[in-house]
This record gives sequence, structure tokens and C-alpha cells, in this order.
Amino acid sequence: MSTRTRNEPKTTQPDDAPGGVENRTMLFARRRPTARNAREFVAETLSQWDLTERLDDVRLCVSELVTNALRHGAPAGHLILVRLELHDAQLLVEVHDSGGGTPRQREAPESSEEGRGLFLVSAIADDWGVTTRQGPGKRVWASFQRKAVTTC
Repeated sequence: MSTRTRNEPKTTQPDDAPGGVENRTMLFARRRPTARNAREFVAETLSQWDLTERLDDVRLCVSELVTNALRHGAPAGHLILVRLELHDAQLLVEVHDSGGGTPRQREAPESSEEGRGLFLVSAIADDWGVTTRQGPGKRVWASFQRKAVTTC
């Protein structure tokens, strides 16, 4: 469990590696059902990639990151981008928004009904971080190590 944020995820292979990287991206409007729609996008994509061993973990993290983007990141009328990137040994999830500020994990009071999103992401994902983008906004990412595939 990583509690620190880094600017860039550690990828296990370069982007130009042969046979390398699959990715899928979707834009979402800043609306109430966006978190649900993002979870469905993740479930559909991971099912197509036959990568369901950590589906519930990835869906929960995407839901938390998208909810943060909705509440704190994307100004009204702006879009939220969700990107999944599959490497041989790692799944990288990114949520981009055009808002300012840097999300930080914090300790929420026990009586609070909110403020635990990044705590959950930190506990579930293998790593996570925040990167500023060229132009407005940021990219919040979470990475998940894939189980080693053995062949007989």
C-alpha cells in the first residue's frame, strides 16, 4: 500500500515496446451519472481485455477518482477523460480534468461521510499519483500490477 504520490507511474515497459501497450479512452460530461458510466466503461474494457481478476478494485478506484474530478476538478461545462492503459504486467488508470489544485490524501474525521476517496485509492491500488498537464488541469492515476501469467 503506497501512501505517497508520485508524478509518474512506474511502467514495466516503454511505450514503444513491441507488442506493447493497449489503451482505451472515453470522455464523460460533468453530470450526475458520470461515475456510474465510468465504472461501466472500465468493466466493459477489462472484460474485452480478459482482465477481470481485479475488476472490483479498478472499478472502485475509478469511481473515487471520477467523483473527485466531478466535485473538485472539472468546472461546469467541462469534460472528464478516463483512460485505461494495459501493459504486460500493469494496468494504468488515468482520470483527467481541467480544474486547478492538487488532490491530496487526507484523514477524514470519523463522523464525516466524505473525504476518504484517495485513502481508498491508496489502500486498493498498487500505486497512485498526480501529474499536471500541459494547459489546464491534472491527471490523477492509479496502477494495478497484473498477476504473472504462466504457460505450460
